[in-house]
Amino acid sequence: MPRVKGGPVTRRRHNKILKLTKGQYGSRSTLWRRSNEAMLKSLAYAYRDRRNRKRDMRRLWITRINAAARLHGLNYNQFMHGLAVAGVELDRKSLSDLAVRDPEAFGRLAATATGAQA
Repeated sequence: MPRVKGGPVTRRRHNKILKLTKGQYGSRSTLWRRSNEAMLKSLAYAYRDRRNRKRDMRRLWITRINAAARLHGLNYNQFMHGLAVAGVELDRKSLSDLAVRDPEAFGRLAATATGAQA
C-alpha cells in the first residue's frame, strides 16, 4: 500500500492555526509549532478570563458602592443591610451605576438604608 502524507489537509490545519495567531509577537505568528503553543495558551487564558472578568466587575461594583455609601456616612455592609431590610432589591451593578451617574438617587437610597436600620 502506498504511503500517504496528507499534504493539503495538514496545510489547511496549519493555516487555520496561523490565522488564529496573526498579530502575535515574533515567531509566535509565523512558525507553526510556536504558533500552535501560543494558540493553545491564548485559548486557555481566554476561557479562564471570561470567568475572572465576572469576579473583577463585581469587585469594581462593590468598591464603587462602598465609596458612594461612605459619602453618606455608611459603609458598604451597613448600606447593603439597610437596603435589604427596607426591601430594596437592586443588584450591585445597578447600584454602582446609580452611584456614578446619579448621586442624588443614590443619596435617597442611602437615606432609605439609614432609616430602615434605625
